[in-house]
Amino acid sequence: MATLAENSYTEIGKRPVRHDGVDKVIGKAQYGADLNLPGMLYAKVLRSPYAHAKIKSIDISKAEKHPGIKAIVTSADLAPLPDKNAAVGEDVYANMKYVRDRILASDKVLFKGHPIAAIAASDMHEAEELLSLIEVEYEVLPSVTTVEGAMEKDAPILHDHIKSTSLSGVEVHGSNIASHDQYVLGDIEEGFRKADIVIEREFRTKTVHQGYIEPHNGTAWWTSDGHVTIWCSSQGHFQIRDQVATVLGLDLSQITVVPMEIGGGFGGKIASYLEPITAVLSKKSGSPVKTTMTRVEVIEASGPTSGSYVKAKIGATKEGKITAAQGYLAFEAGAFPGSPIGGAIACMLSPYDIENLLLDGYDVVNNKPKTTAYRAPGAPIGALAVETIVDEIANELNMDPIDFRLLNAAKEGTRRADGVINPKIGMIETCEIVKNHSNYSTPLLKDGKLRGRGTAFGYWRNNTGPAACTAVVTPDGKVNLTVGQVDVGGSRTSMSLHMAEVLKIPVEDINPQVGNTDAVGYTSLTAGSGGTFKSGWAVYEAAQQIKQLIIERASMIWDSPIEEIEYIDGIVKHKSDPELKMDFKQVAKVSTNTGGAIVVSSGVNPGGAGGSFSAMVVDVEVDPETGKTSILNCTAFTDAGTAIHPSYVEGQIQGGAVQGIGWALNEEYFMSPDGQVMNTSLLDYRMPTSLDLPMIDAVVIEVPNPGHPFGVRGVGESPLIPPLAALSNAIYDATGVRMRELPMSPSNVLKALNNS
Repeated sequence: MATLAENSYTEIGKRPVRHDGVDKVIGKAQYGADLNLPGMLYAKVLRSPYAHAKIKSIDISKAEKHPGIKAIVTSADLAPLPDKNAAVGEDVYANMKYVRDRILASDKVLFKGHPIAAIAASDMHEAEELLSLIEVEYEVLPSVTTVEGAMEKDAPILHDHIKSTSLSGVEVHGSNIASHDQYVLGDIEEGFRKADIVIEREFRTKTVHQGYIEPHNGTAWWTSDGHVTIWCSSQGHFQIRDQVATVLGLDLSQITVVPMEIGGGFGGKIASYLEPITAVLSKKSGSPVKTTMTRVEVIEASGPTSGSYVKAKIGATKEGKITAAQGYLAFEAGAFPGSPIGGAIACMLSPYDIENLLLDGYDVVNNKPKTTAYRAPGAPIGALAVETIVDEIANELNMDPIDFRLLNAAKEGTRRADGVINPKIGMIETCEIVKNHSNYSTPLLKDGKLRGRGTAFGYWRNNTGPAACTAVVTPDGKVNLTVGQVDVGGSRTSMSLHMAEVLKIPVEDINPQVGNTDAVGYTSLTAGSGGTFKSGWAVYEAAQQIKQLIIERASMIWDSPIEEIEYIDGIVKHKSDPELKMDFKQVAKVSTNTGGAIVVSSGVNPGGAGGSFSAMVVDVEVDPETGKTSILNCTAFTDAGTAIHPSYVEGQIQGGAVQGIGWALNEEYFMSPDGQVMNTSLLDYRMPTSLDLPMIDAVVIEVPNPGHPFGVRGVGESPLIPPLAALSNAIYDATGVRMRELPMSPSNVLKALNNS
């Protein structure tokens, strides 16, 4: 771990066993599908067999007469939503109707697997069989499943009411382009005139899925008092509550969402899919209802990330100074507007100090499931283009790739493409650590084989948002901590370390839990790498309150002014009488008799989420006969600001690196001409396994973030950004062939080798 600043922490930086670890190891932990309630029914969803079709009619009359069907739901049971822009939870939709139609289609189906209706029955298999009693008449329409095809003039139009507005304000009707964003700095034409070398390249990527192991699930119990309780595995139970309330037309106070353990999300468990359907079925049947997706449904009908087309152009002087950069990016949004195009154009050039730039981003709908976030949404695709061109320029100039990056590195005071002026950041420090690392500085032994080394960098801006917690000091000196942050990767222990650090008590004395939407204040998503930043800050503030209350209780016990009492290293002391002192547990023991229980709460919405830089150095060997790329060595670097729990940070780095490797080398949606996903199992959707990977060396860099009490920077997403370009650069170094289309699968690499 590369620590670049001194600190005096006593608890932060330790590696305690996670509080939920035993429950998960022994199988006691409860995930969404584990829940069983008395009299529970099971639901299955009827899904469209077509990628694009008008719904002419939905006939449920036969199904209603069958005694085995306890309830049926169609879009007619959802709240009518107005035709206007609105925010729902963390999702912003161009049209409120999209919220409703994503849950259950009304007038059109827009992708294979689009939900049409659902039924509840006593048995899951019976429910699936009885779906055939629902009769749907379709008018099949032409479909389009690539971003470039959707932008053609004669492309099938998904939404007649989409208005594509140019930057000059001209509206174009009948388009699949939902939005166009543009970032401009300086004078792009003047920047390219100053360049001695200009390289322009095109890149294409396919649709990929987050690949979480646990499928989507939802259980609901709508009781006779009009209140519905929902149990589910999500990245934000408050956001699920808000989305359900919107779709069903309920007040927020009518809904309680209980967060279950989550078996992976990576951005894909933000949107609500099953919860509103399950709630209505429960209301109609009078019984609790559970719904779970199959793996086929997960791949066909939950949100992957975008396929894309990118054209990028970068100019530099012969001394290696970048003078201008331009990008044209078109991202698939799937069936409804909202691709991660914003993350791509905001982050793709952020590792560098570039005075002249122009970035155009297009959000394009097509006949695939609505895209959702995938770990640093959009940024890996943008970095693929920038980092491969940067590598190519350095090669043309005969410069060391890291020296080229150091010459152009962003620093404090650099203005980013999105207009933000950088605070203290760690790009230069990251470059220097990468350059001095043995995986970069030690020559690669090729032994006559096609071996190569690739390097790439990435940036993620990190997010924040509202967060809350409550804390209760028990008479035995422990702290029961309730947070609103869903624990995806060990945040309960990270939050506990914040509390322990302030109070100077052992982290084992903190008992953390994630509260339901009635038990703790509103907390935004576990997403954007903001969980530890914002909820850690909320816990920090709560701990400060406890500290103050401990001082006040001691002043009561000693009948001394508060000004005479101080709290240092877990001990409360009297400034004037050294003999008077108590530890935390001694004060807690008498707390009920000195003012009552010590109970505090904290709600924050902090700014100052510091961006994080990352890098990867990877060595590969390419088989010239098969095109297979084998990874020999891999080192991944990330600036964590301050590593609250180093083991968890290392795990995030390794996990992000693995997902990036899969995205780069194997993963893609294979689409049929009529818009069906052809590889809907994990046997055919090729994610990497342990047999495909070397040990990944995770290097934690610490350039503390001045915008957080403990210097935290989010680390969940930036590790995924460099692998795509790093592997492309490594394959070039091994073969002399540039790969600009993902995945770089054996067949694609072999084709490129044969055509070179």
